[in-house]
Amino acid sequence: MRIVPALCDRAIPLERRRWASGAVSLDAALAGGLAHGAVHEIYAAEVADAAAAAGFSAALMAGMTGQVRTSLWLRSRRAARQGGSLQASGWAELGGTPGRGLVGIVPDALTLLRAAVDALHCPTLGTVVAESWGRMPELDLTASRRLALAAEKSGTTLMLLRIEADPVPSAAETRWSVASAPSRALAANAPGIPTFDITLLRQRSGPSGMSWRLEWDRDQCIFRETALPGAVVPVSFGGPVADRAGGAMSQVA
Repeated sequence: MRIVPALCDRAIPLERRRWASGAVSLDAALAGGLAHGAVHEIYAAEVADAAAAAGFSAALMAGMTGQVRTSLWLRSRRAARQGGSLQASGWAELGGTPGRGLVGIVPDALTLLRAAVDALHCPTLGTVVAESWGRMPELDLTASRRLALAAEKSGTTLMLLRIEADPVPSAAETRWSVASAPSRALAANAPGIPTFDITLLRQRSGPSGMSWRLEWDRDQCIFRETALPGAVVPVSFGGPVADRAGGAMSQVA
């Protein structure tokens, strides 16, 4: 199933690189940042954190894709029913470029995975999000390895957004748990900055089990660390760490 065949006419070579998130200790734990051309799993800590996990995924998409390349958000029909509509204005509020965003809705989990593999064969895409709700037995080790190999080959990054699901073994580069967090109060009761509590559950090579509270800077498209209540600030491998606008998102089904 080809979701975006017109985008795949020209292959753009892309060396494997990392995206520096702006959060110093987080990037240190990831050996420089989140890897491009890899699969990253993002789990909502609870069903009530679905919006936070989706917002975190959208922030990563904005930061890792930039304003030149195209992003694709794939959803199962169940995800579309339970998660609500994706809005271009919300995407723009997180720093994304709606005119370079596509949404694909597919019938079921198996089609979602097939569409994700197809999308990862398209190096003109910067990032792909595949959103699913509930258990997904179709995503076994074989399927996740297929996704990881396709991402590595093209340099396109895949985020598997999992809601109402428990982590299972996979070939993902990193695995995260995301929960909503209270925003800092702003002047005149203005809406607070998007804030997330995240935990690095696993990475293929490197430390895991660390947690951060991050604020998203939509103008710079980076995260900023803020203190977790009662938490110890994570450290790097070598020791302590020193102290846009509207538009329409196209949808295909």
